[in-house]
Amino acid sequence: MKVNSENKQGLLLEVVQILTDMNLIITKSYISSDGGWFMDVFHVKDEHGNKLTDKSVINHIKHAIGTSRRESDFIKASEANNNSLEPQLADHGEHTAIEMTGTDRPGLFSEIFAAFADLHCNVMEAHAWSHNARLACIAYVSDDNTHTPIDDPSRLASIEDHLSTVIRATADPASNSTHVGHKENETDGFLAGQGKGCMNSNMERRLHQLMLSVRDFDEPFCEPSSLSLLSSKLEYCDHKERKTTIVSIGNCEERGYSIVTVKSKDRRRLMFDTICTLVDMQYVIFHAALRSDGADAFQEYFIRHIDGRALNTEGEKERVIKCLEAAIERRVCEGVKLELCAENRVGLLSDITRVLRENGLTVVRADVETQGQKSLNAFYVRDISGNKIDMEFVESVKKEMRPIHLEVKNEDTKIDTVGSDEPTASASATPQRQPQPHRFSLGDILRSQMERLSLNFVPTK
Repeated sequence: MKVNSENKQGLLLEVVQILTDMNLIITKSYISSDGGWFMDVFHVKDEHGNKLTDKSVINHIKHAIGTSRRESDFIKASEANNNSLEPQLADHGEHTAIEMTGTDRPGLFSEIFAAFADLHCNVMEAHAWSHNARLACIAYVSDDNTHTPIDDPSRLASIEDHLSTVIRATADPASNSTHVGHKENETDGFLAGQGKGCMNSNMERRLHQLMLSVRDFDEPFCEPSSLSLLSSKLEYCDHKERKTTIVSIGNCEERGYSIVTVKSKDRRRLMFDTICTLVDMQYVIFHAALRSDGADAFQEYFIRHIDGRALNTEGEKERVIKCLEAAIERRVCEGVKLELCAENRVGLLSDITRVLRENGLTVVRADVETQGQKSLNAFYVRDISGNKIDMEFVESVKKEMRPIHLEVKNEDTKIDTVGSDEPTASASATPQRQPQPHRFSLGDILRSQMERLSLNFVPTK
């Protein structure tokens, strides 16, 4: 696929976002946007790894890219005429977006969802990432009684204050970076029942920005007595031993570029994660190349800062390296994926995550959305001590939970957390779970509590 256009800042990211939102896999790409013209070549496959042959899909790509370019030109022209553009909101409108960042700890997801229930907020959709003991979460909520956006200033202030208290309940100095904010009638990225673990790239980009704001590229702080952060610290140390992403930066003196080279495991949305991070850090991409070689990927970017200078100091280079490594690593998830479907109601997520927490499981990723009256939930969980969960234990949980059905996927190898259909690792590859005294059966507790709450779980299709 070739894209030729008049060059402008951000166009490359727009094109990559469109391809990402269509679940297309970029296997190779050549980019040149020096001067006044933008020329890109993308080699793409569909989400199943097959060549694109459907003419309607190809035409849709052309239309989407053309529309994006026209809308961008319109905004640019309007800004030049000093005209303010009101945001064009889609007709989803019955929700308010709540953004949260802070220091992660075992059980925090459960506490956040419990707080929403106490505040009479119905969570229509939520997406959360955790990485290096930092958390970023975006939740779309509505009023429990009226099913309308929450727009009362005093109530919004109360919600923000309550959630800030919950997230800040840790001795970690990094908790000073805790932030809770709202966006009224926010629709950018709202799924509105698209299903199948889909997530809009605007939502993903915002999660990247939030994680960057809490410096998840830094090593997590953990004092010996800080047991709440122990699992995050162990995960970070374990990650360093298995690090597969290598970023290096050199200079092209003749043209005044900095050359960023990225070697990593290949996965979906890899190019999007890299480019949106560079753009959000105020760097302009002039030339680039990407290729995948089996399980590995190689990316090379010729960049300058938006003010026209190359990366001249070692400190700036080190920061870019750390931020790109974090952007690539924060999306992948190591753990067991639990998929549940139930009738949506206030407190549902609080009940589910509380049961997981009480059984020594901590949520490291969460994707929640609604389709009609159904709530579709995907939780990625790990043992609270930082160990991987033995799949034999999980399979026994599935059997104990009958007739309640729970979809379980072992994703203890590094796999893209969004829309991944990759084969999972063998259960035998995980360490055997050590017996723990006085541990209640997860299946028994889930069955008793969920049946008491009259929740009928079915497998997510």
